[in-house]
Amino acid sequence: MKSILLFLLSTSAMAADFELALSLPKRTENLVFRDRVKANWLPDGKAFWYRIQTGAKTHEFVLIQADTGERKTAQSLKALGLPEQEALKSSTAKIELRKTTRTGEESGLKFINQLDSDVDLFWVNQQGEHIRYGGIRAGAEREQHTFDGHVWLITSRTGEHLAIIEAGPLVQTLIIDGKGISKAKEEDKKPREPGFRSPDGAFLVTSEADPVTRRQITLVDSSPKEGVQPKLKVLDYLKPGDPLPKPQMIITRKDGQKIRVPTDLYPNPFTESGKLNVTWAPDSHEFYFDYNQRGHQLYRILAADPKTGTVRTVVEETSKTFIDYTHKTWRHWLHTTSELLWMSERDGWCHLYLYDTQTGKVKNQVTRGAWPVREVLHVDDSKRQIWFLASGLRKEEDPYHLHLCRINFDGTGFQQLTQGDGNHHVEFSPNRDFFTDTYSRADLPPVHELRRSRDGSLVCELEKADATKLLAAGWTLPERFVAKGRDGTTDIHGILIKPSHFDPAKKYPVVEDIYAGPHSAFAPKDFGRLLNQHILAELGFIIVKLDGMGTNHRGKAFHDVCWKNIKDAGFPDRKLWIKAAAQTRPWMDLTRVGIYGGSAGGQNAMRALLDHHDFYHVAVADCGCLDNRMDKIWWNEQWMGWPVDESYARSSNKDDAHKLKGHLLLIVGELDTNVDPATTSQVVGALQKAGKTFDFMPITGTGHGAAETPYGSRLRMEFLVRHLKP
Repeated sequence: MKSILLFLLSTSAMAADFELALSLPKRTENLVFRDRVKANWLPDGKAFWYRIQTGAKTHEFVLIQADTGERKTAQSLKALGLPEQEALKSSTAKIELRKTTRTGEESGLKFINQLDSDVDLFWVNQQGEHIRYGGIRAGAEREQHTFDGHVWLITSRTGEHLAIIEAGPLVQTLIIDGKGISKAKEEDKKPREPGFRSPDGAFLVTSEADPVTRRQITLVDSSPKEGVQPKLKVLDYLKPGDPLPKPQMIITRKDGQKIRVPTDLYPNPFTESGKLNVTWAPDSHEFYFDYNQRGHQLYRILAADPKTGTVRTVVEETSKTFIDYTHKTWRHWLHTTSELLWMSERDGWCHLYLYDTQTGKVKNQVTRGAWPVREVLHVDDSKRQIWFLASGLRKEEDPYHLHLCRINFDGTGFQQLTQGDGNHHVEFSPNRDFFTDTYSRADLPPVHELRRSRDGSLVCELEKADATKLLAAGWTLPERFVAKGRDGTTDIHGILIKPSHFDPAKKYPVVEDIYAGPHSAFAPKDFGRLLNQHILAELGFIIVKLDGMGTNHRGKAFHDVCWKNIKDAGFPDRKLWIKAAAQTRPWMDLTRVGIYGGSAGGQNAMRALLDHHDFYHVAVADCGCLDNRMDKIWWNEQWMGWPVDESYARSSNKDDAHKLKGHLLLIVGELDTNVDPATTSQVVGALQKAGKTFDFMPITGTGHGAAETPYGSRLRMEFLVRHLKP
């Protein structure tokens, strides 16, 4: 009886800890103030106002004179001499059904029903469910408490959608005077001419390709909401190595004559649709199209003469590994000067180049240095200037932090226009004379500034967020940490999160939240509550999240580690980083290390127990692309290449299932349309054949990200607690 009682007590205590951890979102909600500034510029572009939250239920309005930074505050727009917000009308609003994605500060909506019939009111929650909040009688008015960001639906009593409104920070009035504007039905749309017509109307460019067999996958909805019997769902789903259409461009003249554009310079394009997009020169003398050769090691911008079909190369990129075509093939045409701005990693970093489109030669490299251009925000053709975001500009700062920069087309006049040590987000005034700059870090609440566009000089600090009450509620500030990677020279950046009840005299198991998808970087750079990680930390874990080699935004060599080597996932860097952190943090217990992730992170998490079980002991893998041969074509061929070769097998968790050591939980949503759920089933089969012990939980009625459902999330928590024993 004693042992049973002890078991019951420990189980009860564990349950209580879970409930306390799961209550963290509610306990820490609405406790950061002065953290959001949305500038509303006045028509003259010389001043703007914003509403700022000053407390849990308090706010003020602020009016700023942009030239001087002069500031006025009041409790209403009227007190600032500004007009109140105009009422919206349902008849002129677009009906775009969407779910609530955020919960801001308290706000309100006022509904005025001018119809002759009653209407119903629904809140569209975070799951997309319609929660009824009663009705509004004909001719009646109603005020509804809500939150900034919440989405509301108004329907007729027969269920017809009349209006959708998203609450803002200000109380908004909606006059219900008719049905809103919905997307036109396909049969109501004017038939669109196929292809791309030249500006002078003389030529039409289309593409045609022989049909290829398209792979389909079948999902079983075992527990449909309607009825009892399971339902099959079939969808097109191309996988690496599948045949793709090979389009040929066709030019049709006004007289009906067709010219087939030779495919010598575009013989094997990567296209799932079999179509290629076209950009016409304004004078119609030629058109341009992209050739992304399958395998992603050759990328061209081609020009074709519509009168002859002759093709020439304007830009050609080659790589021995891969060209990141989804993120780094930005371009801007300068037709009046026969020039093109083009993005490339040819010197090892993502930079901009100016091309002569007539000769296909580089006129000059625009940006240069051991740092990447991350995004182009604006091109001023007349001033021949580019406004862009870049990172890695300062050696003493986190190399992922975004900063606003400007440069001339000829590569002169480079200026970094933002200064604070943090990740920057900017919004320009309508005339672009000023910009608001918000920067933060994982360990720094947002700072808002107003700056001049001409030189980035500071006009004034607008706000500095106050997180005092958030910290007082037990939320812990993430700790940033840097350690050397596998080469002994490259800095690896990440964060650690401690529980609110942290005691430095105790020992805590370490759990890594991993996502090593090569398309980006994932350790948080902006301030936020990071609830998923903090909830787990509350159970008695130290949570870490970092970016190892093979992820993006650190230069080509750093990125190339992933090529034909997805299984690497930066693990050599991750282990060194965690070990280095533990050297000065004796409370990190490296005899108990867990890891979890979803999608690509699910593949990574399981891989930890295949190749790195000397370090990781417990893993939860959710909806993992566990075998790159089974996953979607575009993402996997981008990093693993084409044709499918032995590198795919080397990175396959299914093929390596016999290497498993440690405690593994596999989770999958039976209706996952992102990663074929059969991927997980095949890994389950391989583990069974290898005689391995593991846990497996398919979740019914759920798609991708099954571990983020309430049930899946709780399951993950219980598994980590059971085996790491915090």
